[in-house]
Amino acid sequence: MMQAEFCNELTTNEKLDVLEELGHKQSSDTPTLCLESDPPDGGRQAWATAFGSFLIQFCCFGYVTSFGVYQDFYTRIYLTNQPPATISWIGALNASLIPSCTLISGLLYDRGWFYYLVTVGSLLQSLSLFALSFAKPGQFYMIFVIQGVLPGIGMGLTYGPCMAVISQHFSKRRTLVMSLVASGTPLGAIVHTIMLNHLLNGTVGFARGVRASAGFVSALLLIACLSMRTRALSTPITKYSAVARKCSREVPFILMTVGILLCQIGFLFPLFYLQLDSIKHGINVHFSLYSLVILNAACVVGRCTAGIIQAYTGLLNLTIASTAACGVIIISMIALSNISSVVLIGIAYGYFSGIYVAVLVPLVAMLTSDLSELGARMGICFAFTALGSLLSGPVSGALLSSQYRWLIPSLFSGSICLVGSLVFVVMRLIMPRKR
Repeated sequence: MMQAEFCNELTTNEKLDVLEELGHKQSSDTPTLCLESDPPDGGRQAWATAFGSFLIQFCCFGYVTSFGVYQDFYTRIYLTNQPPATISWIGALNASLIPSCTLISGLLYDRGWFYYLVTVGSLLQSLSLFALSFAKPGQFYMIFVIQGVLPGIGMGLTYGPCMAVISQHFSKRRTLVMSLVASGTPLGAIVHTIMLNHLLNGTVGFARGVRASAGFVSALLLIACLSMRTRALSTPITKYSAVARKCSREVPFILMTVGILLCQIGFLFPLFYLQLDSIKHGINVHFSLYSLVILNAACVVGRCTAGIIQAYTGLLNLTIASTAACGVIIISMIALSNISSVVLIGIAYGYFSGIYVAVLVPLVAMLTSDLSELGARMGICFAFTALGSLLSGPVSGALLSSQYRWLIPSLFSGSICLVGSLVFVVMRLIMPRKR
């Protein structure tokens, strides 16, 4: 009897040893769980990935934000047969497709397709820019497809994943690093604006100028693709439909999406029309060409300081303040009449709009308890808010009309930003203990 108990005890101990050994082996074979639960918050690979994401922002929204140069050039020279509202559909569709495509890229990112997304997206953006150089004056529909549709899809494939991958490498510094990465957009807008203004409005011409710009963007995208790395392939723990159902039951997530949607409707008005507004008010043309540069320079400061400021104010409070300020500044564009007013509006709007954009992705991350759902949640949120970007430019252009009446579009765009800010206030009230 004692011998049988001894044998059973020995067998049990052996089984426990085997199970323990298998447990060690499984943990070493599946590093994904360990890696995803404990971001290193630094290191060469982490900062190289952040630099690559910065370059993606530089070439993605940085190029879209400089569309004001194309808007002015097309309106006055290249597409004179089309009204400003029609031309603005090119930039508006481009800007709206980027967040819309995160609905797809977010899902694929969660399933470990990061490298495929950034490679295919970069190639599509590069090739479409080179194709744009072959467009002739008056060919609106060709320009619409090549500049509005194709690069928008390409940028949409890279934008969401390059922001979400930061969460694999940073935890405590996530908001700060995302703010620094987001500063690539205004820096890119500065460089692209200066470059495009000199190329398109200089002696180089449209065709060679766009090719030079495309070559510059392609080189940076190649560096970005070579720099970024994932710590582990994301595993699809939950289905996209399950994440969507969960989001539909979360009131803070719904309010955040509605608030961003409303703000986006008015957000692009200064970016698309500040340069044209300055020229039409009789301000020196050479100075007006740098109005967007001033705006984006201030935007760099706003995006870089957003991560620092939010540590003291909280993400929601900072979002409320920045969106309210943007609304007031857009309304003040009614008073634009001289160089000093252009500088003041450019600096003020650039700074607060930079803060607003910098906190968007951290805001989604704040409402995401399971980071394996971050890509899907970004896709769902930005797919809805993309409607605001799509409507922003054309609606403002229609209100502006061919008589260039600046009062109505300024009031409309600024007011709807203020309404969006009020939605964030409601969100703040129902989340009293969360930043």
